[in-house]
Amino acid sequence: MKVVRVYAGDDGESHFEEVDIEVHPQGGIGRLSKLINGPGVMFREVDGDYDLDFHHAPRRQFVVNLRGAVDITVGSGETRRLQSGDILLAEDTTGQGHKSRAVDGRPRTCLFVPIDEDVTLP
Repeated sequence: MKVVRVYAGDDGESHFEEVDIEVHPQGGIGRLSKLINGPGVMFREVDGDYDLDFHHAPRRQFVVNLRGAVDITVGSGETRRLQSGDILLAEDTTGQGHKSRAVDGRPRTCLFVPIDEDVTLP
């Protein structure tokens, strides 16, 4: 399963990369990843005027867009648009951080899934 990752590089700027979360067949129930430990989940709603300048992720977390879209911009100026159903792995807890902005003046609903600091991902 492809996930967009944003992280702080050695240069102090944020960067994008795609990572693959491995999923394995589980009989008749489809494919599952291994359990990724974390303290819980949070839901978030933002209005259509949402526009945050550079900021850090408050913790390592997956951000799952449930409704709406968001433009994420990293230090190089590259912007990626994440739509409903897209998943971001936010790991830029240091350095410059990233920008996030609402798309087309529409509100957005997302799910934050914090992950434990000692979890190893690809």
